[in-house]
Amino acid sequence: MKKITVALIGAGLRGINYLEYALQHPHELEVIAVAEPIKERRENLKARHDIADDMCFESWDEFFMLPKLADAVLICTQDKQHFEPTMKALQAGYHVLLEKPMSPDPKECILMGEMASQVNRVFSICHVLRYTQFFSTIKELLNQGAIGQLMSIQHNENVGYWHQAHSFVRGNWSRKEDSSPMILAKSGHDLDILLWLADSECVQVSSFGSLAHFTADQAPEGAPLRCLDGCPVADECLYYAPNLYLTEDTNWPTSAISDDMSYRARYQALKEGPYGRCVYHCDNDVVDHQVVNLEFANSVTAAFTMSAFTRDVSRTMKLMGTKGEIRGAMEKNEIEILHFGSGKVERISFEDKGGHVGHGGGDMGLMKDFLRLVREDGKSHGITSAEQSIQSHLMAFASEQSRMDGNSVRLKDFAQYVCAIEEVL
Repeated sequence: MKKITVALIGAGLRGINYLEYALQHPHELEVIAVAEPIKERRENLKARHDIADDMCFESWDEFFMLPKLADAVLICTQDKQHFEPTMKALQAGYHVLLEKPMSPDPKECILMGEMASQVNRVFSICHVLRYTQFFSTIKELLNQGAIGQLMSIQHNENVGYWHQAHSFVRGNWSRKEDSSPMILAKSGHDLDILLWLADSECVQVSSFGSLAHFTADQAPEGAPLRCLDGCPVADECLYYAPNLYLTEDTNWPTSAISDDMSYRARYQALKEGPYGRCVYHCDNDVVDHQVVNLEFANSVTAAFTMSAFTRDVSRTMKLMGTKGEIRGAMEKNEIEILHFGSGKVERISFEDKGGHVGHGGGDMGLMKDFLRLVREDGKSHGITSAEQSIQSHLMAFASEQSRMDGNSVRLKDFAQYVCAIEEVL
């Protein structure tokens, strides 16, 4: 089996997690270069994968100035920094694995897909849920006709109150202008899964939702701008930063607030950085709850709910067919098949693989399939190719448009509008 060499652009948590595959399977994958502006992250990846000094770069521009160095590139930068390095990588002849979302700009998604086709390179998107045992089993059950013809799907993404506060109120994805709408940043995975399970083109969407709780008018009386500035409700606030980030547990999400996990560095991060702000006095503008209704060309309908106001971070779903139902809870690794008529109930359970951070084993499944595609030099297609991913991205963009203007959006009309913008530009 040929060992694949890769370079990582953007050495944040997602990139580090994907490249655990190289440590577990060193005969299959070798990390030979990194481009990362933050020195601590660059040095950390260098040490983890024994990367040579001259293969560590502060920017992707430095990396792309050199002749082709590896078989493939993993691009795990922030959302708005995906387009430029992806286009440069494809043009330089690299196969590309790109973190989702492809881009917060629909026209950039289309342009990247077109470039990959022109240069005949593997271009996969990190829709890792398709590779989990949980969702792949549901897909197989549908293909086998276990519940007859699929008619409807109910799907919930339970964001978790603390996760919302960390990532979407205080964190990197709190503002549409800086990243993307939450329906894309957080639930791009889920819309992609709905498209995959429905197994048909999405026809139209409608959506409703808002930012209702994490706002200044919901702040407790006397709450300061920062938690460490003498908050009068510190003992009872669910979001009091020291209770979340100054404990002995330095795993994620605490690991995101500072590259130095000493107590002193974390305390300083809360005094000066974004994670020490009162959740009711941030500059966030993404929604904290949203619903999306979807209609597919084969008459399947789906109702998707994303909510911050849950205890657990989890995904739950119910699929209704002409001969039965499938009910599942991803984080519990449980699936039930309820058969009409006989009343028979089948139960499937899995061993925990990967947990929340590893997306239930999906991260490693994605890497394994990407390496297969690279070995075959793009002669076959994976299940998360950009060609497939572009439609789920357009579903997210159309959902946000519907939420903003209150009208249903037909996907064909929306795609034509995006292409018209591209032609004008």
